[in-house]
Amino acid sequence: MAPKIVFYLFLLVLAVEFQTSYGQGAVNGAYWLADAGVPASDIDSTLFTHLFCAFANLDPQTNKVTLPSASFSQFTATVRRKNPSVKTLLSIGGGNIADPNAFPAMASQPSSRKSFIDSSISVARANGFSGLDLDWEYPRTTNQMADLGSLLKEWRAAVAAEAARSGRPTLLITAAYYYAPKINELSYPVQAIQKNMDWVNAMAYDFYDPSYSKVTRPHSALYDPAGPFTGSYGIQAWIAAGLPAKQLVLGMPLYGKAWRLVDASKPGFLVPTSGSAIPNNQYGDISYKDIKKFISDNGAKQGYNSTYVSNYCYAGTTFIGYDDVESISAKVSYAKNKGLLGYFEWQAAQDLNWALSKRAKQTWGA
Repeated sequence: MAPKIVFYLFLLVLAVEFQTSYGQGAVNGAYWLADAGVPASDIDSTLFTHLFCAFANLDPQTNKVTLPSASFSQFTATVRRKNPSVKTLLSIGGGNIADPNAFPAMASQPSSRKSFIDSSISVARANGFSGLDLDWEYPRTTNQMADLGSLLKEWRAAVAAEAARSGRPTLLITAAYYYAPKINELSYPVQAIQKNMDWVNAMAYDFYDPSYSKVTRPHSALYDPAGPFTGSYGIQAWIAAGLPAKQLVLGMPLYGKAWRLVDASKPGFLVPTSGSAIPNNQYGDISYKDIKKFISDNGAKQGYNSTYVSNYCYAGTTFIGYDDVESISAKVSYAKNKGLLGYFEWQAAQDLNWALSKRAKQTWGA
């Protein structure tokens, strides 16, 4: 074997073995949802180290990644005008993907995985992204979890090979996963994740909502003495399953859940509710900026529950649990003190004058 070929193979092996985030700087991240009403040019990118552009499409016919609009092509250049060092990642999929069978079908065969992988790398490079983010919500069978593991292994090898050929920095590979390593008793392929991903964005929110819970609950609690649906439980479970803290990023929602109280004289968590307080939204979702408007318009009373690490407000029969500067500070402090890689916000457009993003950045510090 020629010396040059041996050396190339040696570099490729090194690239595959040492790609994960142990050398990655802290992640102060946020997702930008293209159709959320805030253009990329309005993002204060100085507050972030990483920005996730959401969501690219997966074509179920070709298994290729495609961009839904021109705004995706300009995203990196746009956000780097204010912060030239910010890293951008193209997020693929999302919870509202048009065809829920697209990811399972793509991941089930080597040929379709290759189409996905090759197209993702090509699209990322052509549009200036620093990495790729997988948002497959969620694998539903043991076979699908195994297929996810195969996808990650092949994706890592492909991005490493592309970087070795091109001499460009290796694309990051991340994913937004469930808050814990098991979903409905089905385990993520933690070993494959640990070996092949730079980090995991743990979605520590949407634990409860008014569509099914008969009592008010914090939907993104960091702690809960009564059960496991908390950010801290999920993080510790990931670590116990074998994913190092430095490959975990804690998710924080910039929205709350609005509940309709059965008895307006008894506001709080764990009190009876009759459903969502938001018309035509059974889940009660309300952005941080709209929560602050609700408080102003209705003279709502505000509070902070340190047991759960959740802010709340109420007026009349409406009770809202959400994250404000107090809970954001506590969650970011938790992430840093536990040795996590960082935090991310879902999603940037829901902030008000960047108040939560500023507090998160200040709390994390240098």
